[in-house]
Amino acid sequence: MKIKQNSKIKQVEVAEEGAKNTRKKILIGSNGGSKNIIMRYFTIAPGGHSPKHSHNWEHLVKIESGKGIVVGKDDKKVEVSEGYSIFIEANEMHQFQNPFEENFEFICIIPNINKT
Repeated sequence: MKIKQNSKIKQVEVAEEGAKNTRKKILIGSNGGSKNIIMRYFTIAPGGHSPKHSHNWEHLVKIESGKGIVVGKDDKKVEVSEGYSIFIEANEMHQFQNPFEENFEFICIIPNINKT
C-alpha cells in the first residue's frame, strides 16, 4: 500500500495545445506504484478550459469542487458541480470549461498506458 498526501504533490500547468489556465497533479501513477491506472487532479481557473480532445481510452471523472461545463458530443454543454461523476467513452470528443468565478476541480482516472 502507498499513501500520499495530495497537498504535497506538485501541480503543473497543462501544456497541451488548446488548454488555458489548467493545472494538474498526478495523485497516483507509475511513480506511486500503480501499473494499471493513473489518478489525476485538475484545477481549471476562472476563464480556463482543457483542450477539446478525444483519445482511445475511456475514463472516469469525479467533480471535487466548484462548478464547470462539460462539452460532449455535438458540442452539447452540461453544467456540473461537486457530487457529479462522469464516464467518458473511448474516442468521445470532450472538453472541460470554467466560465465561473471560482476554481473548478476534478479527479480524472485513466488507464496507465504511459500517459500522464
